[in-house]
Formats: sequence, structure tokens, C-alpha cells
Amino acid sequence: MNPGYPFSAIVGQDRLLLALSLCAVHPGIGGVLVRGEKGTAKSTAVRALTALMPPVTDSAGTRPARLVELPVGATEDRVVGSIDFERIVRDGERAFTPGLLASADRGLLYVDEVNLLHDHLVDLLLDAAAMGRVHVERDGISHSYPSTFVLVGTMNPEEGELRPQLLDRFGLAVDVSASRDVDTRMTVVRRRLDYERDAVAFAEAHADADAEIAARIAGARDRVADVELPDSELRRIAAVCAAFDVDGMRGDLVVARTATAHAAWRGGTTVTEDDVRVAVELALPHRRRRDPFAAPGLADGELDDAMSQADEDVRRSEPEPDPDPDPDGGGAPDPAAEDGAPEQSSSDDAPSADEPPPRPSTGGSSGTAASGDGFDARLLQIDGVGDGAPGRRSRARVSSGRVVRATDFTGGSLHLVGTLMRAAERRGAAESGRLSIAGGDLRGVDREGREGNLIVFVVDASGSMAARDRLSAVTGAVVSLLRDAYRRRDRVAVVSVRGSDAEVILPPTRSVDVAVTRLRDVRTGGRTPLASGFLTTRDVVARERVREPGRRALVVTLTDGRATGGPDPVGRARHAAALLAADKVASVVVDCESGMVRLGLARDLATALRGTYISLPELSSASVAGVVRAAA
Repeated sequence: MNPGYPFSAIVGQDRLLLALSLCAVHPGIGGVLVRGEKGTAKSTAVRALTALMPPVTDSAGTRPARLVELPVGATEDRVVGSIDFERIVRDGERAFTPGLLASADRGLLYVDEVNLLHDHLVDLLLDAAAMGRVHVERDGISHSYPSTFVLVGTMNPEEGELRPQLLDRFGLAVDVSASRDVDTRMTVVRRRLDYERDAVAFAEAHADADAEIAARIAGARDRVADVELPDSELRRIAAVCAAFDVDGMRGDLVVARTATAHAAWRGGTTVTEDDVRVAVELALPHRRRRDPFAAPGLADGELDDAMSQADEDVRRSEPEPDPDPDPDGGGAPDPAAEDGAPEQSSSDDAPSADEPPPRPSTGGSSGTAASGDGFDARLLQIDGVGDGAPGRRSRARVSSGRVVRATDFTGGSLHLVGTLMRAAERRGAAESGRLSIAGGDLRGVDREGREGNLIVFVVDASGSMAARDRLSAVTGAVVSLLRDAYRRRDRVAVVSVRGSDAEVILPPTRSVDVAVTRLRDVRTGGRTPLASGFLTTRDVVARERVREPGRRALVVTLTDGRATGGPDPVGRARHAAALLAADKVASVVVDCESGMVRLGLARDLATALRGTYISLPELSSASVAGVVRAAA
């Protein structure tokens, strides 16, 4: 068996290696989210770290730290554990077999492509990360076991974003990319080729370097509890987090733990400003992204502004200097302070109205799409129960969701309790002895959850829309719907209708970043070829059905219904809408018509599509209670 790739052999990813090392020093940091393009050593670095972590001592003795990989398609039973069916049948005893979260206790839990993890598994991880234990209450079994782990997830942002709740659980986040330096790229390729040629020799060549890193991690872990965090640096941490409007207190705690771990990592005994800066760079960028349309990371100069403001706050808060100050104290005395001056009150810490302190900008993407007035969109659902990919929109039968009931067994998962109960009923109360199970006793599992849909936006970008100054409102509506689609884990596509034809400006994707970029460049003006828009949408849906047969489509058309261009444009638009409806595609028409004279053409289109009609103001969740259901 070939040894793993050495940790010390990874080049060009210093920030990633530091973040992983700090989590190994202080597991309380909460793990690392690694975002980056394909082929950037994300998985290689995570696997290489496990061999360097200190051993774990438990009731069975001392063992190496484990790396447990959680597949994105794992079942709930595999993650938290399940009933030991064999022991129940054989011995008549209720027994429980713990799952992957038990194996990951005091080790690394690694999720590759964590952004594709099913929502019901995300909920399990959130519970385990919050409590440090897994509690199982199901099928008549009550069981609990410890599960504290360093959560490491890797993802490619092009494949979609991460749920905000899970994003917040990652202590640190690192964006990685391939180096553009030629020498670095040559070194990466050469080392990989050498490893593939003779893995054992390559590992031996880097064994000393890996041993040195392992010793450094172990030493830092032993020292981290004794590292001092002065009040001055704690105030600096709080001030920076406040400056960046970080929600809650988890960000402050993670920065404090990371700064302490970094001080121990460098061999220090006291947290300094440099330790805080490193911790902020690793722990805060992903916590600022409350909205999918906000730019990730920290913009140039934002961290410097926040640290400068925090430094002023620290200096203002310092007490009157002692005649014989401790050289290891928290900073230099304020030269402007006079001897015997009274201690400043909390109101003195606030900046004056004449000189407001600089604050970091909130970031975010600019452009047409981002400039629209967004709002919380109403929930649009497809009627019926689908079989699509897990998500958070429409009802669906799923293979790995929560168990709803026992049903007839047709293959797949077995409902253990339902099977045993049926066998017990068949045997009867008068009989005794070992329970036997026949084929007719088998019961299957009926699981129901939520699915993600394909949302195709058909946007009327014609001259009539722009002339009536409605395109800005339509853009804001699309932004709001895209934000909602991001939260519900849908795939989205945008078809622009203008000029002589329709154009797919955004092919189906889960990447919000790509969606925003494309929306910025939407061109406007010209005629309104709605028929072409529906036919183009029909092609998009047909292609996606081949790619993902189980994912149901919902077409959201934003228009005033005034088709133009060519003979009988309105009639052709209705005919194309009828063809789309014949393909059993759910539709919603958002009427953007305004003014005194209204023709009601958008309502006619909704009828032809056999879909739901709503006006633009009604698209907001605050306008009317309830949800809109689009009939498929």
C-alpha cells in the first residue's frame, strides 16, 4: 500500500496549510472550508494532515487520529448509526450500531464537495457540531455518543454555494487557486510525478520535514492552553468583528481561538496584534457573506481600515499608565493622556459626531443586477410530489431523506421496525421463541423531503419595458428570485427576450456568482419576440430533462405580455406557450404591465401556459400571505 502524499511536499498553498495546522493545534476553532478550482491540492492537503495529528487516547488505549470521509450521497443511517438488525433477529435484543460521526470523534471529518451535501445530512452535522454529541431518537431506540471533530470541507464555487448555517460552522475559510508562477507550477508537477513513480521513496524523502511539522503541531497543542490573550487584544478582536458587522458571537470566539493557536504555533506565549490579523484573515471573510450577491472575501484596504480603527479603540481604552509599566503589557501608553486624568467613561470611547470613524465597506457586487431593489420573494412551488435532486422548494420522494412511513417493499431500503412488527403480528402473541421473518413481512421505506427545481427565468428586456422604466423593477425581481433559488438549492437559467430573437444569457447553473455576472451584461431594447422566448425555454428544459430526468422545471416569465415583431406576434406567443404547457412544464407569469390602460395580455399567456398568474407587486412575500403553486 502506497503511503499518502506528504504534507510538507505541498507547495503553493501556504495559507491552506496554515489553516489546517491551526485547526490541528486547537480543534475548538471548528474546522476549515476550502474553496477553490479543481486540481489545487485541496483533498491532498486534508488527507496529508491526518498523519501529522497527535494520537488520541481513549478507553481502548492510544490510537492514531482518524480521517473519516463523509460521502455526499450517504444515508442518514450511515452517518448517525442504525439499529443492529442482525442482533434483533438473532438475539431479540435492541442494539444500536453508531455511524460515521462516532468514528470521527476527536479526529477529522472530511466532506468533499460539501456544497452538494444533502440538506438532511447538513442538519445532522449542524446538530453534532453544536452539541459535540449525537443523539438518536428513532424506531424505539434512544442512543447518544460523543462526536467532537475537526470539520474540513472542500468545494468548487462553480458548482453552487453552501448553506449559510453550515458556512457559519466552519471556523476558517480559505480560497485556493493554482499559482501563476512558472517555477511553482513546475515544482508541483515534478513532485507529483516523482510521487507517482515511487511513492515510498518520495515519502521517505519528506519524512523528516513531516516529522518536524508533526512535532510542531504537538508542541503547540501542549502550549495553547497557557497562551495569554490580553484584554487589549481581546478588545481588538471585538472591535474588528463589530467593524465588519459580524452576526452573533461565534466569529469573535473563532478569531480569539485562532489567534491563540497562531501564537502557540509560532512559539509565543502571548497573543499579539499580528496573531489577531492572521486570525481575522482566516476567520471573518466567509462570515460577512450574508447574501449570495455579496462579494466573498475582504476587499483591498478593508482589513487595514478595520485594524486601524480597532487600534484606536484599544488605545482609547487603555488605563492611565503605571509609573513602572510591565514591558509585556498591552500596548504603549497614550502620550496625550495627562497625569492624574480621570478614567474615561464608556461614552468617551465613542467617536464624535464631527469625526466619524472609517468603517469597512460592505462589499457586494455592483452592476445592473445588484442595483435592482431586491425583496424577499414569495415561495413558488410545483404541485405534486416529485423525484428530483434534494433541495428546499417542492415536495419530493427522496432516497435519503427523512422516513415518513413504512410501505410495501419493492427493493431499496428496508423499514426495520415495520418489518419486525409485521412478523410479530403474523406470529401472534401466543407463540414464543426466536422471531422468524418471511418474505411477506418485508416493509419498505417511504421517504419524503424537498427537492430543488430548475428555475428558468424568461425576462422581457424589450424596448417597451425599458421605455416605461420597468426594467429596473423587473431586474430587482429577478435578483430576488435568484436569491430565493440559491437558498433553496435550485438550478437556474435566464432567457432574455429582445430584438429579433431570444437568447440564453445564463445556461442552467447553481453558481450565483455566474448568475450575477451575466445579469450585469443584459442588453435591452428592440421588439418583444415572446414566441421565440418560449420556444428557446422549451429547448432548455428538454436538454436538462435528458441530463437530470428527475429535476422538475418551473418557468417564471416576467413580461407585460405585449409581444411584437412579425405577423400575429401575440397569437404566435400563445401557441408557443401552449407547446411549453403540453410538455408538462410548470409556469408562473409575473405581470409587469403598468399605467392606466392595461390589456391583460400577461394573464392570457398564463392561461395558455396553464400556469399561475401574479402581478409584479404580488411577487413579494410581504404582499400576500401563502405560497404560489404552479401546476405541472
